[in-house]
Amino acid sequence: MTALAGVFHEPLGVDFSAAFAAGLRERLSDPRPEAVARVTLLVNTNRMGRRIQAAFAEQGATLLPKVRMVSDIVGLLPPGALPPTTHRPLADRLALSQLVRALLERAPTLSPPSAAFDMAGTLMALMTEMQEEAVPPEALAALDLGDMAAHWQTSWQFLQIAMAFAAEAGLAPVAARQEAALALLADRWTTDPPKDPVLIAGSTASRGQTQRLMKLVLTLPQGGVVLPGMDTTMPAAAWTDLTAGEGNLSAPQDHPQYRHAAFLRALGLDRDQCQKWSGTAPRVPERTALLSLALRPAPATNAWQEEGPKLKGVGTACARVTLLHAPTPSTEAAAIALGLRAALDDNKRAALISPDRTLTRQVAAYLGRWNILPDDSAGVPLVQSSPGRFLMLSGQMLGRPVEAEALTILLNHPLCHGAGGRRKHLDRARAMELTLLRKGPCPFPDPQRVTEWANRAGIDPTWVSWLTDALGQMAASTATGPLVQFVSAHQALVAQLSTGSAAAERDPWSAPGGAAALGVLASLVDAAPALGDTPISVGEYTRILHAVLAAEELREPHAPHPDIMIWGALEARARSADLVILGGLNDGIWPAQPEPDPWLNRAMRAQVGLRLPDRVIGLSAHDFQQAASAPEVWLTRAARNAEAETVPSRWLNRLERLLTGLGAAGETAHASMLARGKTWLTQAQALTEPQAKHVQPAAPRPGPKPPATALPATLSVTQIETLIRDPYAIYAQKILQLQSLAPLRQGPDGRVRGSTLHTAMERFTEATGEGLGPTAAATLRQSFADALEQNAPWPAMQRLWLGKFDRILDDLLAAETARRARGQPLRIEEKGRWPMAGLDLTVTARADRLDREGGQIAIYDYKTSIPSEKKQKAFAKQLLFEAVMLTHGAFTGLGHQPVSHVTYLQIGSSYKESQIAITPDILRDTEDGLRALWGAYRAGRPFLARLAPDLITYSGDFDHLSRLGEWGEADAATPQTVGLS
Repeated sequence: MTALAGVFHEPLGVDFSAAFAAGLRERLSDPRPEAVARVTLLVNTNRMGRRIQAAFAEQGATLLPKVRMVSDIVGLLPPGALPPTTHRPLADRLALSQLVRALLERAPTLSPPSAAFDMAGTLMALMTEMQEEAVPPEALAALDLGDMAAHWQTSWQFLQIAMAFAAEAGLAPVAARQEAALALLADRWTTDPPKDPVLIAGSTASRGQTQRLMKLVLTLPQGGVVLPGMDTTMPAAAWTDLTAGEGNLSAPQDHPQYRHAAFLRALGLDRDQCQKWSGTAPRVPERTALLSLALRPAPATNAWQEEGPKLKGVGTACARVTLLHAPTPSTEAAAIALGLRAALDDNKRAALISPDRTLTRQVAAYLGRWNILPDDSAGVPLVQSSPGRFLMLSGQMLGRPVEAEALTILLNHPLCHGAGGRRKHLDRARAMELTLLRKGPCPFPDPQRVTEWANRAGIDPTWVSWLTDALGQMAASTATGPLVQFVSAHQALVAQLSTGSAAAERDPWSAPGGAAALGVLASLVDAAPALGDTPISVGEYTRILHAVLAAEELREPHAPHPDIMIWGALEARARSADLVILGGLNDGIWPAQPEPDPWLNRAMRAQVGLRLPDRVIGLSAHDFQQAASAPEVWLTRAARNAEAETVPSRWLNRLERLLTGLGAAGETAHASMLARGKTWLTQAQALTEPQAKHVQPAAPRPGPKPPATALPATLSVTQIETLIRDPYAIYAQKILQLQSLAPLRQGPDGRVRGSTLHTAMERFTEATGEGLGPTAAATLRQSFADALEQNAPWPAMQRLWLGKFDRILDDLLAAETARRARGQPLRIEEKGRWPMAGLDLTVTARADRLDREGGQIAIYDYKTSIPSEKKQKAFAKQLLFEAVMLTHGAFTGLGHQPVSHVTYLQIGSSYKESQIAITPDILRDTEDGLRALWGAYRAGRPFLARLAPDLITYSGDFDHLSRLGEWGEADAATPQTVGLS
């Protein structure tokens, strides 16, 4: 064997890529540059390969080794050595989803049938893992389930059916082809081994297939394996204990060094027999020793008491470590961004390593303040890109009523009408939003309503035709159907929306990710036959689309900064930096929780020889241990997230507990780490908080006093109630002429329910003007159903409200019969106007119902809930004002009429009545109160904000204008004289 053959390692605390390149140069017996080019190098990531090649180039002009991936064993064979693959992962997953759906329909407690595609993905992952770990399907059949829960019994039975189905249908994961290639490669190398070196670098043998490849390479005359980040300070006894429980559930697979120990044991080697690859020394050996002790397996932490006092150089180990416990994720991100920017000022290369993509995006946003674009290794999931969002927005609108909010978002998307005429399109879309969708209620705009609006507004017919065609395509798509039908309809809709109504000026899909997004739809078209004619819902289609888009990543085409990087944990093996920041160190993030397996539990996995969930934690722990061994390190976390307090990462918790238990040296080192972190936190808080000189003083509670000439000439009786409760709202609405816009996300709120009720009772009263008759109950119910269809187009709410109405129908009809016995309806929804002499004010009203009862008038008002007696006396005086107006002849054709009573009729969850008998005193007091109220405002009373809101939590349309929140309900108002032009 040459100096290249065998198992080697690089210890923690070295730049693995640079050390590997230096070691290879030292070990090659041939000094000529072409000797490097004859080396075949197998790495675990493309980034690792590029970094090693860069390390060679940094050492001088040279040829580079041939770099291959350990996951691409087929690539090590000559072309044509294996027959062409017919494997199509998406089609196979769709085929499996049919089988999974059949299971879920028979056992709905496992998961809803709509999750069939997602669970098919986990089933394919299980099949792939079985191939990688060389676990035959027969091993599943031999499982001893003992007294396991019925769920696992069902899962076990289904897995056997699924394996048989996959074998019969020829569904084979990529790992099966790799396994076939590995067997063929072993035969070839046995008879004709490579004459040049073959080396594997940077892999931890975490997968069975990779481990078998590594063993195969070790049989070659010049075959070698270089393990990354081996802990050489760990005592031999502790190292041996890592694999003492091999093969059972007690094996500490969550330890960072477990994979190395297990691989060496599988080869029959001790750690001492694994040579060091290069002469590169760890940069901070004291820290690697500290981390090694801190991360001992939980049952062995008694070693802290024995070995802790013997640790040397604790101060040196922690001298360049910053510990940052931020109060919030935003503060953590700001502090990290400041640290990265400071590293640039010091001519350092800096890297943020975190699996928390929310944190990394926040850090990138803060760096954007200084025009720093970090080199993000992860890219952006295609589903979060602009084209991906466009596909999801449009796909979600198939087979269901188009909602106003979703349509507005879609029309404003850059790809909508993106081929040309974009500016005019946006003008028309915004006009439709303001004058149709937000005028409401228009929760479900359809072609008819859009066309009617466009005709009134004079909108370009070509644009209207384009939009209504698109809405028609959405409506024409069925709610359920075969996948191929949904994809075809979606492709047609996407083409319609992106092309627009104007002449084409550009290709809207030429933007980054456009071709990839269209490729996803094409791949679904290609794979859809695997699902056959099985009907799926539009919700299932969008879940499938989301899953396929999320599996693709998009790299931004911009040139990032070469010295500021954002890495995933895996990149810590490949690259190094002067400053390494480990962010998001909270449990559940680092390490992340293992993905749940719906098919096999932990004990079942151990029986058949599959990887335990702890393996993922162990790999993450190894990445943490390597990254934390860098020369300068930050360890950061946020003490709480948006929902609750967080739990520190177990590794960070162990390190802190060990330091505080080491006596004065450890406590001093720990305090210094925290102090350095506090310095950055102080700067971060200063960055996120506005400077005092730029802080606007809190607004006082407003009380504008406009001149009498600016006061409104008319007020409705309902606006008078608003004047009593919130005068500022009348000032904004009637004097400033401001109108609130209806929300785009419209729902069946109180106003919709009230308008529905009034429409229903108006229709019923008109239909029964000649008398109630035997069909009165049916007429009353139908009137309410028709009003719901007109005013509340939400099917669920229609059923709910109609059900409530059915419960009170008999009580309402009985009360109506009694009213008809006392008199007859005289006017319905009658409008009235009362010019108040001497006050320059006209009061208007719309009376729900006026009945002639004897020689007097009775006023009725329909309510979904009746205001309390106290509210009627102080605020809700609408009916009393109408009574006053009747006595003054405010209603055309009725003259001056006496009023017997005013009555609220509650038609809601129950039927109730609230009546006030009208007397001359009540009429006089009501009119005098109104005159005094408006006279006070004419004399200069300020229009105070939220004078007497219905509830403290009541939200007014103009609260933001009054800057509510800067002042409180108990604050005194500040009257201000205002001049209006």
